[in-house]
Amino acid sequence: MPPDTDSEAVAEQVFVALADPSRRGILATLASGGPATATDLADRLPITRQAIAKHLALLAEAGLVTAEPGERRRVRYRLRSAPMRVAQQFLAALARDWDGPLDALKNHLDRH
Repeated sequence: MPPDTDSEAVAEQVFVALADPSRRGILATLASGGPATATDLADRLPITRQAIAKHLALLAEAGLVTAEPGERRRVRYRLRSAPMRVAQQFLAALARDWDGPLDALKNHLDRH
């Protein structure tokens, strides 16, 4: 059964977000260090604060991070795993759809 279009749209946004190594670095830093501001991330990564802000906006649009107000109007970003789980389920469904026909082809070729 193919994935539904909502799941496919979420998965597509996740894949686009993960395609950029800077965004993967931001996600890895948030995963290891917990919630952080764009300034905190700029201190930890070889990326300017302005570039980090742009990447965070795309990550937020994909639902992979959420912005939460902090002290002194500083916004902290926290990881959200739900979109990643949707993308994993999308890939698992594709793998299931591929495995059946590929196994049937292998069996057919093995018999002949």
